[in-house]
Amino acid sequence: MMNKENHFDAIVIGSGISGGWAAKEFCEKGLKTLVLDRGKDVRHIQDYPTAYMDPWQFRHGGQVEKLIKDENPVASKCYAYREDAKHFFLPDAAQPYIQEKPFDWIRGDQVGGKSLLWARQTQRWSKYDFEGPARDGFAVDWPIRYDDIAPWYSYVEHFAGISGNKDGIDAMPDGDFLPAWEMNVVEKAIQQRIQQQYKDRPVIQGRCAHLTQPRQIHIDQGRSQCQARSLCHRGCPFGGYFSSNASTLPWAAKTGNLTIRPQAIVESIRYDDKKQRAVGVRIIDAETKVSQEFFAQVIFVNASALATNLILLNSTSGRFPNGLGNDSGLLGKYVAFHNYLGTISGTMEGYEDKYYYGRRPTQPIIPNFRNVQRQETDFLRGYASFFGAYRSRGGNFEGEQVGGAYKDSLAELGGWGVSMMMQGETIPQEHNHVRLSTDQKDPYGMPQLITSVGYEDNDYRSRDDFFQQGQEMLEVAGVKNLRISDSHQNPGLDIHEMGGARMGLDPKTSLLNKWNQLHLVKNVFVTDGACMTSTGTQNPSLTYMALTARAVDYAVTEMKKGNL
Repeated sequence: MMNKENHFDAIVIGSGISGGWAAKEFCEKGLKTLVLDRGKDVRHIQDYPTAYMDPWQFRHGGQVEKLIKDENPVASKCYAYREDAKHFFLPDAAQPYIQEKPFDWIRGDQVGGKSLLWARQTQRWSKYDFEGPARDGFAVDWPIRYDDIAPWYSYVEHFAGISGNKDGIDAMPDGDFLPAWEMNVVEKAIQQRIQQQYKDRPVIQGRCAHLTQPRQIHIDQGRSQCQARSLCHRGCPFGGYFSSNASTLPWAAKTGNLTIRPQAIVESIRYDDKKQRAVGVRIIDAETKVSQEFFAQVIFVNASALATNLILLNSTSGRFPNGLGNDSGLLGKYVAFHNYLGTISGTMEGYEDKYYYGRRPTQPIIPNFRNVQRQETDFLRGYASFFGAYRSRGGNFEGEQVGGAYKDSLAELGGWGVSMMMQGETIPQEHNHVRLSTDQKDPYGMPQLITSVGYEDNDYRSRDDFFQQGQEMLEVAGVKNLRISDSHQNPGLDIHEMGGARMGLDPKTSLLNKWNQLHLVKNVFVTDGACMTSTGTQNPSLTYMALTARAVDYAVTEMKKGNL
């Protein structure tokens, strides 16, 4: 085992959802592991500066100053970019990029990445999702099926802590769950009425990475029950939700095998033409801008989908002049995302004598019911529908919003509102791509990324179907005063970008094999969003975790055999 200061058994690029899992798995298996992250060091609890602050302690009442918003027109579009969490976002100026088509690239700026900021919704893919491309011909065939990843879903669910019910739905398989959060009375009424009318549209409680009832494995991590504070984006000092900072990275550190190098801008992966393998990683120190190289037997790229594409494209050599493993010319292409264009809102009469206690980190979901087993509509694939019911408070006060009367009005309950949103699958297209600029550099001298990713007609047809079906379902449920809204948001603001280094069976049509391993560079693996062949309609992070654990297990086995 190498013991030089810059030599390790494994290097993991990125420390977010998938990078944290790679670090945990490598360290547990005894490998000296280096984790590189471009952001600042953030340690669980002690580096969550706003976690316990009260609303009146924020100078701007939670809002971000206009000057800062103007300086960060992309990052500030994110719902969590507020006074209490803006320090967890990468400032726009730190990594400028060129939007050939409008694209909002949201990035974290710390060890743990966006695992501190994610929405924590976790659903398994089904057999239909993995079979869909081969069946419908909208992307290359996935090289794996549900049965290949199912045990790894269970493995990561048990450690991360996922709440949910055993619902028995083929299109959204059950997992290793903690007790689910409860629907409120109006949500239960909507559930009952929709399920009575539509036998193919189950309404289930959302599954999320929150500890409703911690197991021993979570207590051993130092985590405790979710307090339902709805302050997750500040960093959770209780460890109530899963993050790299609260879970996988401390677990890896306990082994004594982990080294974390923050503020390390990864410039490229170094490929040795003679050895015909990747040998290490070149970084640029974010503060000093001094270059440094680290070496390892195996490299996992988990920088987040677009950053991973950037690094691979910038990793050129005599053997790979167009990017690492890119003989096919497909690196950076077939980038896809989730379609959040459609929302529907309305009101629910009655139930004025009913309320709910506390806050809840999830909401009911109607799994995709469009084109699940076969093509049925004039658009490909489908959408999941999330909805929630809530009561307004203090909305009828007239007058100046200050003083005792206004304060008292805030305790007065209004009527029930209902809101529904779509999470639609988009179809990977070759022209939806990212590439490197030939003349524009970032502050570290690296080529700027060019994003050329947009909506397709299929996305608008899917949106319109959601508007039609969503309104119909809510009308059946008794929701009144329905209003539809198109968010008109840019791709990227969904923060679910995927692809560019997709998995597949054929090196001519994909970059990665069934083990998330570059077809042409066997000791380099990609297990973040860049690896995805298609997007499904589920939140993707749970799949990244499972793919990562599975790929590390394979990589270590191959290393022991002398194959890497």
